[in-house]
Amino acid sequence: MCTAATYKTKDFYFGRTLDYEFSYGDEITVTPRNYAFDFRHTSACTSHYAIIGMAHIVGNYPLYYDAINEKGLGMAGLNFVGNAVYAKPVNGKENIAQFEFIPYILGKCANINEAKNLLASINLTDTPFSEKLPTAQLHWIIADENGCITVESMAEGLHIYDNPVGVLTNNPPFETQMFMLNNYMSLSPKQPQNTFANGLALNSYSRGMGALGLPGDLSSASRFARVAFTKMNSISADSENESVSQFFHILGSVDQQRGCCEVSEGKYEITIYTSCCNTTKGIYYYTTYNNHQISAVDMRKENLDSTELMRYPLIEEQQINFQN
Repeated sequence: MCTAATYKTKDFYFGRTLDYEFSYGDEITVTPRNYAFDFRHTSACTSHYAIIGMAHIVGNYPLYYDAINEKGLGMAGLNFVGNAVYAKPVNGKENIAQFEFIPYILGKCANINEAKNLLASINLTDTPFSEKLPTAQLHWIIADENGCITVESMAEGLHIYDNPVGVLTNNPPFETQMFMLNNYMSLSPKQPQNTFANGLALNSYSRGMGALGLPGDLSSASRFARVAFTKMNSISADSENESVSQFFHILGSVDQQRGCCEVSEGKYEITIYTSCCNTTKGIYYYTTYNNHQISAVDMRKENLDSTELMRYPLIEEQQINFQN
């Protein structure tokens, strides 16, 4: 399970949690402009926008979970098990394998409008990366500072939805998630007014009661509502430190602790990492389950005209700043 969100202050921020019971050995990966992507069903791409994100690298190929490009467009894939359906290659379309989707969009599109236009010609295929890495069942959030969309490939075809809350989790499908926000329309960051009944004296007995009823469990529908409420009501100053800090607090509202979500006997889903990308500056910030100190990689400090991937293993050992 995972949660993705966007956030705007002076700059635009994009990131996600990755919640799972184990890690594949993920790395912050910068794909420079001249790294060659050999796509399975369409022509190779030897020149494209530079990309930075979290990836599992297999055979020098970056399998991105989430990433941004040098133009400020971000994209993340989240589990969509039971609903994701991909097609076979067809004539007359750009046939893109599911695992190629993030580099294909981010390599070619400078903004959300270009992504929407390109999506009209794409057929997402069920082509696996390899026998050991079958096709993952995902849906995607794509965003820049001017807009956000959700992309879902289902049995009826490819669905593209405007995403006004800038949030994505997992099941149910996005349209249902948005409809279910109607259940929480009375919630507010302000203290509630007594509208229960005339002549009955009722009083708030605690701060925060305006959001009474906001779900607190770890299901994807509850995480969607909780992060949407948190993100849409979040306030921070415009500085980089304050904006990044606030973004991690937003996604911290759905942090998963070991022991609270058992997926099989003795195995627990946890928040393996949380990311926050400044899409304006090209900086990828992250924390991990065992290290909540924020680390960062700046793509603009790399040679973006190179042909080779730049890889940064995660700093996973807890970093503690002693003051005496």
